[in-house]
Parts: sequence; C-alpha cells; structure tokens
Amino acid sequence: MQSNTGFRLDPLPPAGHHPCMLIYKIFRAPEWADLQAKGSSTGAPVDVTDGFVHFSTTGQAAETAARHFANEDDLMLLAVEADALGDALKWEPSRGGALFPHLYRALHLKDVTWAKPLPLIAGKHQFPAGLT
Repeated sequence: MQSNTGFRLDPLPPAGHHPCMLIYKIFRAPEWADLQAKGSSTGAPVDVTDGFVHFSTTGQAAETAARHFANEDDLMLLAVEADALGDALKWEPSRGGALFPHLYRALHLKDVTWAKPLPLIAGKHQFPAGLT
C-alpha cells in the first residue's frame, strides 16, 4: 500500500501477533523423522492436500491437538518464529473465523526453533509449561 508520501506501508499484522511470536506445528513421529532426515517437509498429509503447512498460535494449539490428534500419542510439538518465515506465512480465517498461520512453502528444519514431545496422558496432550 502506498502512503501519500510515497513510502510503502505494510499492512498491520493480525490481532494477537507479536514480534518474535512463536507458532506451532504438531507432527507425528514419522513426519518429524522425515523432516529431520530430509531437512524439509511439505507437512502432514492434510498439509499436502491443502497446499500449505498448518500452524497454530499458542492459544490455538491445544484445541488443534484435541480436534485433529485426539488419542494420538508419539507426537512432537515444533515451535517456529513466525516473522522468520517471511511472506510465505499467511494469516487466514479458519475455525470460527479465527486467523491461523499457514505456511505456503516447505517447512525447513532450520526454521524450527525447538521441538518437544507432546505426550498423551489420561487422554489429554500435555503441552510444555506456559503453552496452555
């Protein structure tokens, strides 16, 4: 967008977006192993079908796990710095109109800030402290 001074103005980031914001991807063990072995991944089968890698924010991750990974164990939670993904990351409406981060390129191992197990205990995924 051009301002009246001729400088390019970037659109405001979506509500709830913060600099250095982490977003999260849940991978099954074979998907995580594939990313580690190859250095990049187009994601889980649903990501390949949809044409982008699905991510969740801190506030969305637990519902994503419950909804799409119910009763699944042996999961990994990957954290990625949103701003480091550049223009390939789009914020698009999904469940109930909430904006979700979608990556329109392969996810590279170098994009991953950290990865931690997401164990299933008594039917509920146990997120690292501070994420739920």
